[in-house]
Amino acid sequence: MMEVVRILKTLGIQPRRTIRIALWSGEEEGLLGSRGYVKKTFADPATMQLLPAHEKFAGYFNIDNGTGKVRGIYLQGNEACRPIFTKWLEPFHDLGATTVTISNTGGTDHQSFDAVGLPGFQFIQDEIEYNTRTHHTNMDSYAHLREDDLKQIATIVAAFVYNTAQRDEKLPRKELPKPRPAGRGGF
Repeated sequence: MMEVVRILKTLGIQPRRTIRIALWSGEEEGLLGSRGYVKKTFADPATMQLLPAHEKFAGYFNIDNGTGKVRGIYLQGNEACRPIFTKWLEPFHDLGATTVTISNTGGTDHQSFDAVGLPGFQFIQDEIEYNTRTHHTNMDSYAHLREDDLKQIATIVAAFVYNTAQRDEKLPRKELPKPRPAGRGGF
């Protein structure tokens, strides 16, 4: 994500909306960093009392599977974003990024945003030994990164972030979730 911002800064782009990056801690312990941020900034999923920043939020994009080219994006059940993301991926078809799927994926920080009705998305990536060798092991190191994959990832994410910031409207939202008290799907 830092490379995404570097790309946008290098291009001298002045987005219409604020672009933020986040480097979360506690993801593996239960999305603690992103859940805390969302609860403090946007809404508590236990009560669904929305804070003012909730209305201003446009979209959240997540990369969580290490190295491995982006092949597409999960819509997280947000069908209204399909035509938007399909168009945004067109310039990257030659880089192998073509899939827009209604499917959900779990275990990443985008779920914290989705839990309070904000558009949050995870990109689909090649696994590159992620579940067989590097994930949660001492093999998860810089030595296993693939530079060309990381360049492709940063380029695609930069385009999605920029396009989101430039839209006249925020990304479409799903129906606002019902409150989920702690212990029943809430934080």
